[in-house]
Amino acid sequence: MNFLKNKTILITGGTGSFGNAAVEYLTHHCKPKKIIIFSRDENKQYEMQKKFKDKNLRFFLGDVRDEDRLLIAFRNVDYVIHAAAQKHVPAGEYNPFECIKTNINGAQSIISACFKTNVKKVVALSTDKACNPINLYGATKLCAEKLFINANQLSGAGGTKFSVVRYGNVIASRGSVIPFFKELVKNKANYLPLTHKDMTRFFLTLSDSVKFVFNNLNNIVGGEITIPKMNSILIKDIIKMIDKKIKIKIVGVRPGEKIHEILCSKDESDLVYETKNSFIIYPNYKPNIKKSGKKVKSDFEYVSNSKKYLNNTAIINLINKSKVLSK
Repeated sequence: MNFLKNKTILITGGTGSFGNAAVEYLTHHCKPKKIIIFSRDENKQYEMQKKFKDKNLRFFLGDVRDEDRLLIAFRNVDYVIHAAAQKHVPAGEYNPFECIKTNINGAQSIISACFKTNVKKVVALSTDKACNPINLYGATKLCAEKLFINANQLSGAGGTKFSVVRYGNVIASRGSVIPFFKELVKNKANYLPLTHKDMTRFFLTLSDSVKFVFNNLNNIVGGEITIPKMNSILIKDIIKMIDKKIKIKIVGVRPGEKIHEILCSKDESDLVYETKNSFIIYPNYKPNIKKSGKKVKSDFEYVSNSKKYLNNTAIINLINKSKVLSK
């Protein structure tokens, strides 16, 4: 990632799982001029300061809802990775105004601050729940996607370039299912809860998500949504690989939860091109943009119940990776 050498990178929500992995990657491989962690949790910043001793690492307390604070933080920043979000589905259903303020109003504040400080490139992290959303969290992330994608129409030639990376569950990230199940087993739980017997999800490793995001940052055209090709897993298979003997209790689908997740819907297929490692949704306001890959079929969709599930050996390898990452 030579393009990051001597550049200043700011990560919103940078004290989360992605931010920690991104800082580790940047400090070991990229030699940036400065890495700025922007978040509102002072305790997590303190813990991160103890973990990383890099002299080029800076910490900014602030909220993405506060544009004035963003304007200060974004001064002389080359690239922004927007990872801050309220992500808990049930919490979003119960606290809708707060979810909207962070995920939608916060996105607008970042876009405005980037215009005013001449940030070169922005990658916003999205989620499979933004595709055909049925919960408030997914709906707010869909709105955020629209804001970032269409911001390119306002930035003009030579202005800030905005793009989105949309992906599924990250193994070992905060709140993800594998560490949750392992903690229950560790605490001698009598059973592991499963919301539906056919529940499936997309998964990728934390390190792969970081590399994918920075690769996208390097190759931004402006206005595209990039989706990595991901592994699909039956959740009940994960439980079996964590503990073959433990009982599974079906507890019912939670409010706003899907049985299968979608990363790309049929409604988007007319704009989708496939490359070796990804699917790219190009903006319809740029019909003459140079596109990578091959156009998909008009009824294409990318759903986690694709039947191409990881086998037991591959799941065990992912669980072992999560063990290392969660240390």
